[in-house]
This record gives sequence, C-alpha cells and structure tokens, in this order.
Amino acid sequence: MSRGQRLLLGAAAAVLAVIAVAALWPGLLATHDPLQTEVRAALLPPSAEHLFGTDQSGRDVYSRVVFGAGRSVGIGVLATAIALAAGLLVGALAGMSPRGVDVTLMRINDVLMAFPEFLVALVVVAVLGPGPVNIAIAVTLAAAPVYVRLARVQTRTLRVAEHVEAARILGVPPLRAFRRHVVPGVLGSLSVLATIGIGSSILAAAGLSFLGLGPSEPTPEWGLMLAGGRNVLGQGWWVSVFPGLAITLTVVCATVIGRILRARADGRDA
Repeated sequence: MSRGQRLLLGAAAAVLAVIAVAALWPGLLATHDPLQTEVRAALLPPSAEHLFGTDQSGRDVYSRVVFGAGRSVGIGVLATAIALAAGLLVGALAGMSPRGVDVTLMRINDVLMAFPEFLVALVVVAVLGPGPVNIAIAVTLAAAPVYVRLARVQTRTLRVAEHVEAARILGVPPLRAFRRHVVPGVLGSLSVLATIGIGSSILAAAGLSFLGLGPSEPTPEWGLMLAGGRNVLGQGWWVSVFPGLAITLTVVCATVIGRILRARADGRDA
C-alpha cells in the first residue's frame, strides 16, 4: 500500500470514527437538545452558539445532525449485516446444491439484480408501508442479491479447492469441512464487499427518508432533515447542506475504505 493510500485510509477511518461516536454516544458531541424548538431563533446562520445554524423551528442543526447519525448509519449497518448473512446462506446453499436448485435460486436472484437497488427498496416500502423498520427491510432485500451472487461464486470455487478435498480424503464429514474451510473464505470476501455496501445502504435509506417514507418529524434523521430544508434553501441553505454533507462524507469514506480493502484482497493497487 502506497503512502497516499495509507493517508487516505487513515483520514477515512478517522471520519468514520467520529461518525461512529455520534451514532453510539451522541450526547458526547451534541451541544443542544435536538428536539428543542425556539421560534425566535428560527433560521439563524452558523455561529459560535449554533455551529450549523438553526432550522425553521429554531432547532440546532448541528445537534440534529449528530443525533441523526444513529438512525441513518444504524439502518445502513443493520441492513448490510442482514443482507450479508442472507447472502451467505442463500449463496452457499446455491453453490453446494444440485444443478436444478442452483439454477432456480440464481435465476430468481438475477431477476432482482436486474433492477436498481433503490428501485427495489422503493417497491418494497410501497408494499410494506413507510417507517424505519420497513426501510431497513427494504434496503436489506435490495442489497442481498449482490451478496448471494458473490457467495455462490466463492462457494463453488472453494468447495473444489485442494485443502477442502484433502479434508474430505482424511474423513472429515462434508458439513464440517464446509463449515470450517468454505464458510470462512466466503465470509471474508463478503465482508470486504459489505464495507462498500454500507455506504450504498445508508444512501438508499436516506433517499427513502427524503421521500417521506421513513421516520416522521421531529425525528432527527439525515434524509428527513435534507427534505425539511429544501423549501428554505434561499433563506437557510445550512438546513439541508449539513445533513447532505454528513451523508456524503459517510458514504465516501465507507467506499474509500471498502475499495482499498478490496484492492488489497485482490493483490492490486486501489
């Protein structure tokens, strides 16, 4: 890894560390109550007292961005984790099954992959209804096909690898050989992909919230805050800009780390 890549990786990790603290312990970083309104302080520009200014209701935008990290990042991480687990299960099943089962599962998976992830998530939310839980389910279903495809490919590659064949020759039961020698390799590949996928899941969840399909006011959530400030951009650009920057920074930093890790796993430069 070059020095530039190390610096880029360190900067991205530092930003994500701050976002993680905001998501887990927002009280350590916030300066105001994110739900406290002050009509006389509406749409104040950024200042020493209100670092990111205030919104239409006089609420501190900085504190709302900090508290919003827990919901926005949490949905993305949770959806990615469930999609990874589902992808590992279904992909490994397809990779180890007879041809008929493999073909059936992968054709269904191909149909889902034919549509953009956000469109799939939007359709799922339209069926299930709005709400943060349904958004997490929608993003999970939209992201899972990619993990299924990779898990299936890795499983079919590893199941004929020399060390797996050696374990079978030595009398190791097939299920134990699969669990010990195939699953770790597949999970390693999926974990690298999931690092990139977290950013996509956060972006998809924020997009659904922006459309009004997620949490409702006055909940601090980045996509919802972005939507709330779109009508006052002329008077208070900061209401939307700072939540948008939070989304952008999180997605970019997660993608940078994921791409560097993926390049290292492939034995090439990012």
